[in-house]
Amino acid sequence: MEALKTIACLIYPDVMSLDVTGPLQVFASANVERQRQGLPPYYRLQLLAEEVGPIATSAGFQLVADNSWRTVDSASLDTLLIPGGPGEAQQCRNAELLRWLHASEPHVRRLGSVCSGALVMASAGLLDGHRATTHWADAEQLAQKNPKVIVQADCLHTFDANDELHSHIFTSAGVTAGIDLALALLEADLGRPMALTVARRLVLFLRRPGDQAQFSQLLSPEPSRTPKLAALLDWIPANLAADLSLPRLAEQACMAPRSLSRAFVNELGMGPGRYVERVRLEAARQLLHDAQASISTVARLTGFGHAENLRRCFHKHLAISPQEYLQRFGQRH
Repeated sequence: MEALKTIACLIYPDVMSLDVTGPLQVFASANVERQRQGLPPYYRLQLLAEEVGPIATSAGFQLVADNSWRTVDSASLDTLLIPGGPGEAQQCRNAELLRWLHASEPHVRRLGSVCSGALVMASAGLLDGHRATTHWADAEQLAQKNPKVIVQADCLHTFDANDELHSHIFTSAGVTAGIDLALALLEADLGRPMALTVARRLVLFLRRPGDQAQFSQLLSPEPSRTPKLAALLDWIPANLAADLSLPRLAEQACMAPRSLSRAFVNELGMGPGRYVERVRLEAARQLLHDAQASISTVARLTGFGHAENLRRCFHKHLAISPQEYLQRFGQRH
């Protein structure tokens, strides 16, 4: 029988619990699915810490390390994951850990990070010359402290099964992007059908491509200091198919176009045109996710007019086409 592949995850005080449990659950669920198919397990899961025993996470509860990275044989590990969390800063100064990571790199098949765990990898010199991502809030720090790292802040992960360099050393963005990374690793090991089966079993979106932008649903804006702007922001989502040019928006808000533009920049950090585009994109995403209409109808309802305009906007902001988005995220799938 083929030997189990060990997926090890580092833990340390104040680690982000979901950075650990999210990716590991993907591999655990793959074992369950194989059992349902009458197949033996494929993975062995392991938590590594400085010392064996309980470690308090940033959530307050404990995870228990069943091995110490000080004594483990790195060659016995197939995949090593470095999670993020508030305690990551201390680990970036842990010289012994950093030396161990650097020494272990040639011996493990895959070494990657989740969220701000990329800062630990960078501190160990493992990301020099590599493409890397991390949580969007830590991307600037990663770039400033590590000028040799090619920071790509707006993607989900950098794992590429077809690229020898980035199938060995890789990173992922904030929290749930670690699950996308784990699904990509699983697909590389056991094929896309197994990855999709696990995603469905865990009630996840079908695996998002690694180069897709880090995005979330557009949140309702903070209450505006300008009453006229506040009213306009409430009006825009209900009128996406209408003329939302600057002159029309200014007319609706009873403001001069230049004053309206200044208010948008001062309060939202972007001009009216960019804001409208984001709201239209978010509405289109939601319609496609709910599988409520065809792509051409979605384009018309959300003010893009034609499917080609919608396609260009999706590629610009999400690095994915509307058709691919529908296939991966549409609820009918």
